[in-house]
Amino acid sequence: MPDATDGSVLDALLDSWDRNHAIVVNLLRLVPEGGMDVIPAAGSPSVAQLFTHIHYCRLIFVQEDAPEAARPLPEGEWRAERNRHRLTHMLNESAAAVRDAVRGRVAAGRPMDTHYDHPILMLQHLIWHEGYHHGQIKLALKQAGHTVSDDDAGAVTWDIWMDKGIWSRPGHERTP
Repeated sequence: MPDATDGSVLDALLDSWDRNHAIVVNLLRLVPEGGMDVIPAAGSPSVAQLFTHIHYCRLIFVQEDAPEAARPLPEGEWRAERNRHRLTHMLNESAAAVRDAVRGRVAAGRPMDTHYDHPILMLQHLIWHEGYHHGQIKLALKQAGHTVSDDDAGAVTWDIWMDKGIWSRPGHERTP
C-alpha cells in the first residue's frame, strides 16, 4: 500500500487521472464515422459537443481554482469540434492542466481558490463528471445504431483501470 507521507498516494491518484484521460481519448477514437454528430436525445448536446464540454470543464475549474496552472479557454463550452486530432490535442492539454493544478496545490499545501475542500476533490469530481459523459456518449451511439462492442471498448477502457503496469502513463497509452 502507498504511504501517504512519501508522495506515492498522490502519484497513485495522478495515475488514476492519467488512466481516466486515456479512456476519454480512447472513447473518442472509438466513435465511428458519422458518430460525432449523434445526440442522446432531442435538445441534448452532440457527441462532439460532449467531448468539447469535457475539455472546457477541465480548463474552467483549473482557471477558477488554480490559475497558476491555467491554459487558455476555448470559445464556447458547447462548441462542436469534429476534428479528432485537434480534439485529442485539446484533451491532452486540458488533462495536463488538471494534473499540474492538483500536483502543484498538493505540493504547496494550498487549498483550491473557489471550489473543493482539497485539490484531490477536483480530480475526483472530474473523473466522475467524465465517466457520466462517457456513458452518455456510448448510449447516444447505441441509440443511433453505432454500438461500440464491449470487446472493442473493454481493452481501451475497463482494462485501463484494472491493469497493473506503466502503459497508462504518458507515452504508454493503449489505443484501439
